[in-house]
Amino acid sequence: MNNAMYQAASGAQVFGYALILIAGVACVVGIIYAFRLGIKVREREPAPPRPEEQPKMPAGGPVRETREVREPGEVPRAADGSDRLTPHELGNVGTKRADHQQRPRWSSGSSGSFGSGGGGRT
Repeated sequence: MNNAMYQAASGAQVFGYALILIAGVACVVGIIYAFRLGIKVREREPAPPRPEEQPKMPAGGPVRETREVREPGEVPRAADGSDRLTPHELGNVGTKRADHQQRPRWSSGSSGSFGSGGGGRT
């Protein structure tokens, strides 16, 4: 009786091992397929630019950052004052360069930032 039980158990174990082996082979095949697909996609992409195609510095040297004070532009009013303007009638209402270019400074005696714990102006 023991012999029959061992034979039945070994048959189930062999089936389990075979199932694990098949799943492992399927994973390896999937990884190889994904790798080959990635190579094919990469071959279709354009090549990286050559050194002579790289961007060059302008003849006048590097471009520097400019700082300027901006102020909002005026919003146009309707002709008779009663019509509402639609967005396409507003145009480019961005900002414009301010007449004075002095940067705002902290006034003396102020704390300099929010929540710094200082008394501020007293």
